[in-house]
Amino acid sequence: MKNLYNVYLFDFDYTLADSSQGIVTCFRHVLNRYGYWNVDDFAIKRTIGKTLIESFSILSGITDAGTLEIYRKEYVKEADKYMTVNTRLFPETTEILAELKTRGAKIGIVSTKFRYRILELLEHVLPEGAIDVIVGGEDVQVPKPSPEGIFFALKELNAEKTSTLYIGDSTVDAETARAAGVDFAGVLHGMTTREELIVYPNVGIYPDLRGIL
Repeated sequence: MKNLYNVYLFDFDYTLADSSQGIVTCFRHVLNRYGYWNVDDFAIKRTIGKTLIESFSILSGITDAGTLEIYRKEYVKEADKYMTVNTRLFPETTEILAELKTRGAKIGIVSTKFRYRILELLEHVLPEGAIDVIVGGEDVQVPKPSPEGIFFALKELNAEKTSTLYIGDSTVDAETARAAGVDFAGVLHGMTTREELIVYPNVGIYPDLRGIL
């Protein structure tokens, strides 16, 4: 890994924070409402990082766009009640972000999660100015693994690809970094294994965020 990147862009779920309890709760309410009782928590967690439409299609087998949109909207309503209160930063997150700031780095988040949902949590747990830009699902036309979110963040930060590291926990994140032409580092907070991540271009696969230092 390079000694110092100028820009560090992070995925959110299973990278900076563990929102799996809230995500499982929201999916469970919607899936049970429509009779999908046989979907276990592991299957739900494996979809974290994908769009809600993709996740519901995987979990239910439904491909009809109209039906999936209904499920998505109902999930968002559930998330208004259950998501933020069931989301916690990983133990090292605050420390790592603060250290990067002391080194003069710019920090961003690029996630499929809605920006306002991320802000609901971060405004209570991080100091003002800790994050320079947040790109959420509502800010892009095409979700990850499209590089659109990373390009949006780079433009906002006036940053170059060559000085940027994208950190994530999933193969979707690795594919996004590759599509954007930026370096990628994987963290093993989530459900994706080292073996699944190592096949993508990377500067390292680490047990947690401390590895990027």
